[in-house]
Amino acid sequence: MRHWTITREADGLARLTFDKAEATANTLSAEVLTELNQALDELDRAPPQGLVIASGKANGFIAGADVDEFRGLHDEAGAIAIVKRGWDTFARLAAVPYPTVALVRGFCLGGGLELALACRYRVVVDEPGTRLGLPEVMLGIVPGWGGIRRLPRLTGAPAAFDLLLSGRSIDARRAKRIGLADECVPARVMENTVRGVLTAKRPPRALPFPLSLTLNPLLRPIIAAQARKAVAKRARREHYPAPYAILELWTKYDGNALDAPASDPASIPALIKGPTAANLIRVFGLQERLKSLGKDGDFKAAHVHVVGAGTMGGDIAAWCALRGLTVTLQDQDAARIAPAMARAARLFGGRQKDPRRARDASDRLIPDVAGDGIARADVIVEAIFENLDAKRALFAAIEAKAKPSALIATNTSSIPLEDIAAGMKDGSRLIGLHFFNPVAKMMLVEIVVGRATRPELVPQAAAFVRQIDKLPLPVKSAPGFLVNRVLAPYLGAAMRCIDEGISPEAIDEAALAFGMPMGPIELADTVGLDICVAVGRMLAPDAPPSPKVAALIKAGNLGRKTGRGFYDYASGKPAKNAAGTIPPGLAERLVGPLIGEAKAALAEGIVADADLVDAGAIFGTGFAPFTGGPLHYAAAAAR
Repeated sequence: MRHWTITREADGLARLTFDKAEATANTLSAEVLTELNQALDELDRAPPQGLVIASGKANGFIAGADVDEFRGLHDEAGAIAIVKRGWDTFARLAAVPYPTVALVRGFCLGGGLELALACRYRVVVDEPGTRLGLPEVMLGIVPGWGGIRRLPRLTGAPAAFDLLLSGRSIDARRAKRIGLADECVPARVMENTVRGVLTAKRPPRALPFPLSLTLNPLLRPIIAAQARKAVAKRARREHYPAPYAILELWTKYDGNALDAPASDPASIPALIKGPTAANLIRVFGLQERLKSLGKDGDFKAAHVHVVGAGTMGGDIAAWCALRGLTVTLQDQDAARIAPAMARAARLFGGRQKDPRRARDASDRLIPDVAGDGIARADVIVEAIFENLDAKRALFAAIEAKAKPSALIATNTSSIPLEDIAAGMKDGSRLIGLHFFNPVAKMMLVEIVVGRATRPELVPQAAAFVRQIDKLPLPVKSAPGFLVNRVLAPYLGAAMRCIDEGISPEAIDEAALAFGMPMGPIELADTVGLDICVAVGRMLAPDAPPSPKVAALIKAGNLGRKTGRGFYDYASGKPAKNAAGTIPPGLAERLVGPLIGEAKAALAEGIVADADLVDAGAIFGTGFAPFTGGPLHYAAAAAR
């Protein structure tokens, strides 16, 4: 076998190690599953006293199914064959007479978690890199290899749906708390633990009585209906059918996707025939391409210095500290830094369930009024207000203090790098790292390349962006770069609708009905109305701002960051009235200018190709992922 290795020990235990040949990560392809059945054949001929299934790769257990086998798959028979192959293999693993344990260290996702669920026990290693989840719903498909059936039986329906319907992953400690893992241990004792689990042969964990009721066939429709309401708040069935299919497969077929006839909207053929799955798999490919851009450089930062403790600068600093870097945060005085530190504490507390890890992140974020961190930093990010003269003066000072190897970056949202770098002795050192608001949620970072920017800085910047778990997108330095350039006409169309008397709620609802995750009015409030106007001036100097926007800015109502913009944010969420009647064609009126500007940006070479335009629009503006991106959507509509 190329991918699996069986080793036997004197006490009768065996180990089945998965190390996919010629691959950096373990994925479950057709060949891998065929070999797994061969391994089970061999183990059937001489059954062990117990079996450990582990990864031979240092970076994780199993990343899931081989997504390449799904790309371009529209054939009903082929889709069913893929599902049946995994379902039958894991059913066979679950039925072996000897105890089995999955040793999970690192990522355990999709089909990898379904394999672990087919084992009698699961031991997870308590490390930051250990993540367990079923992300199939994010690809527009369902966990078809047993996850919909086995996960609720282990955890109860509520915790299972939290994973199945969102696609999110959880850490090792959370997996132990909900019953997904039998043991959660540090790496130093993982081998002794799996041996102990196999030799103890404890009965599989039984659900507590209240949770066992959630599996009752009579209660399933009620539980599924409640979950369906929650899903409907964030995803419409016509755009994202997969979460609804998961609920119906669990309710009607006990999680077996093969039992659903082709006429059922929850069936595998129905999901594959629709455009959503193909487009979301395309989006997954775009994401993987952006991730790969960070592999070209070996740059690794230990210390980041951020100048500007406003909403954007403070949140960039907090995110870098959360991701394990030492961060110094500079502003004119301590009073200006204090709100950023408070926001950071809330971020750390929300993201790190372990108070010790939250405290460690807080310790890594250091107020630095004097700017002493500049001289020690590997990455320096400027995030002050959008004023060219102020930025030029700041970078002249930074350049004098920074070490020669430091990456010097601006977070400007609209000013060309050439203009900023004019005040530096060596303008080739300047690069753009353009984050988006809110930093903790928006995954894209534009790497802005000026005409004089040293080429070797681009892979270094991409490596840094990946180091902090964001997606890098190289863009040419031009007004608005890519994301703001395509976003500006979309927001501009929304503002013209506002000035015509259409309600903010109706405009947002039209965009949501199209498939946008957030309406343009709420998005403008989130970005900041002052930022929107500044970008608009840069892109169209002669176009006057919306009178209603100008009035809000004059009153100091800049959006979410001031507590009020078009909407009131006193409760933390936008206070909206009913949308009422939506004018016909409103969604097309909003989206059309964005698509047109995306085509223009491609023609001008702002990014390398059409796929990267689509990636920037999806991950930077939230353009409806189920469409595959604005250019892909336009091409499909033209066919």
